[in-house]
Amino acid sequence: MKDGIHPVYNLAKVSCACGNTFETRTAVGEIKVEICSACHPFYTGKQKLIDTAGRVEKYYKKYNLDKK
Repeated sequence: MKDGIHPVYNLAKVSCACGNTFETRTAVGEIKVEICSACHPFYTGKQKLIDTAGRVEKYYKKYNLDKK
């Protein structure tokens, strides 16, 4: 491999909007994310369904479906 063409990987702090923080190695520095493995529904098993402006009800009404 050629010398001097690869970026330098330093320790960086990753902070999530939920408050979770961890360290990883990256070339860009500090990273701020909105969702991480501590708060993502796939990993936690908790699904958050947010209905804004009645979109779910509008969908059920449009296709004549029963709520389950």
